Amino acid sequence: MKLLLDTHALLWFQNGDLKLSAAAKSAIEDPANERWVSPISLLEIALKNRLGKLPLTAPFGTLYPAELVNDDIHLLPIEPQHIEPLTTLPLHHKDPFDRLIAATALVEALTLVSKDPLFDAYGLTRLW
Repeated sequence: MKLLLDTHALLWFQNGDLKLSAAAKSAIEDPANERWVSPISLLEIALKNRLGKLPLTAPFGTLYPAELVNDDIHLLPIEPQHIEPLTTLPLHHKDPFDRLIAATALVEALTLVSKDPLFDAYGLTRLW
């Protein structure tokens, strides 16, 4: 299975947070699954850290990309084909980060690991 981790799923996995569901944790830990994250998630982490809303255990530049490499999570480049659906995708999410994550999951046929049920309205496959 090819997984796209939503920002919170990435953070909860990396921090061993119990908010990550057992099914999500199991899928992320399964070596048979590919793990991907969008650069938009890293942007979201950096911005929330800068605003004081997301304390990190080390400076951003120390954590990323090193933590992704350690966890065998690949960075999926943002390509024009990921952005194009944003011109017609319904606005189920007001957050542009979430809409880009949804569009990426749809275009790449990835299973989105997210607790957010609003993603279901996009017709993508979500795991939680």
